[in-house]
Amino acid sequence: MSALTVLQTINRVIGVLFLLCYFYQFLYVPVALRRKKRAAADGTIRRYAVLISARNEEAVIGQLLESIRRQDYPSGNLIAFVVADNCTDATAQVAKDAGAVVYERRDRVHVGKGYALNFLLSQIRDNWGDDYFDGYFVFDADNLLAEDYVSRMNEVFGPEHQIVTSYRNSKNFGDNWISAGYALWFLRDAAFLNGPRSQLGISAVVSGTGFLFGKDIMLRANGWPFHSLSEDTEFTVHNILEGERVGYCGEAEIFDEQPTHLGQSVRQRMRWVRGNLQVFLKEGGRLTAGLAGKNALSCLDLLLSIPPAIVLTVCGVVVGLALTVMELLSGGPVLPMLGATLASFIVPYLLLFFAGALTTATQWRHIHASTWKKLLYTLTFPLFMTTYVPITILALFGKVDWKPIEHRAVMNIQELK
Repeated sequence: MSALTVLQTINRVIGVLFLLCYFYQFLYVPVALRRKKRAAADGTIRRYAVLISARNEEAVIGQLLESIRRQDYPSGNLIAFVVADNCTDATAQVAKDAGAVVYERRDRVHVGKGYALNFLLSQIRDNWGDDYFDGYFVFDADNLLAEDYVSRMNEVFGPEHQIVTSYRNSKNFGDNWISAGYALWFLRDAAFLNGPRSQLGISAVVSGTGFLFGKDIMLRANGWPFHSLSEDTEFTVHNILEGERVGYCGEAEIFDEQPTHLGQSVRQRMRWVRGNLQVFLKEGGRLTAGLAGKNALSCLDLLLSIPPAIVLTVCGVVVGLALTVMELLSGGPVLPMLGATLASFIVPYLLLFFAGALTTATQWRHIHASTWKKLLYTLTFPLFMTTYVPITILALFGKVDWKPIEHRAVMNIQELK
């Protein structure tokens, strides 16, 4: 068998696996477009701790704490805790002045959000005990909350859902094509993945910030022992394997700031790709075994959505280019080969454009940007997603570590809306 034949066979196999990884998400679309019934609240008022990990966030953390104070939830049942993690600015003082309970952490060896959250939980447990709070919210310092955020999350939280994630929106969609690309991806993730998952009885997936977990979840894990480069994915997988089903509250809206510089974006997404791969290599076997358990569909969803699809995309691009070069070197017809190669890029572009356009159209009123920017950045969304190809290659073979993201979008929830 020639090398060219082998490459062609590999290319077909990659194409089939790619379709298997992505096709089921198209089945979610009609579910997402179906009118949803709001969950019936049981009226229980619970006590919650708000966990905020902040590193040099003096510019934005005050606005987050203000949005927490403005919640329509009983203020005595909501206490904000901030870990000022290796800060060299006035983050701790700004947070104290805004009414938060602040703990300062100095540790240059154990670096990352996971270690900071575990430190913060240990301080709360030492000073407040294990039973004072019913649940714990996790936010990033740049976040803003809609005024009914906690009330809506409290309606979904309970015995059936001890972990709940929310509708993730963006503060700075209109800054440029990079921030808009992030924003559309997170909006799609909320509306067309987590929403349908919840309606179909499949576990939602926690995405970085804007989620809630119960006391029993914390006690079973003995704090926050999730320290991979994608601690949110690790947390989700761990709890699904423990039999939990992450709930989703589409009425609870959170806003966060997205990167606007390509270099910063590349570093962040390299960390996500490498972190997801770490989780997949660590827990892939258990997720496969879970296909025979009560969370079978949730395990299958995670197996298909953590790293395989993007890795397969990269493999497909590399093999496709190799096929083109080999055909040209062997004296094959130039125009048909170039046409086939171009078609292999056009089809993914059209699929990504469809995903972005559908998200923009259905989430139009949630996107805080001018009409022309909404339309323009729908066109650039496939370009943003295509940058994942070189990013994945860099993540697979380059050096990846955790670095803080600088936030500059200073606004409160009233100015945003």
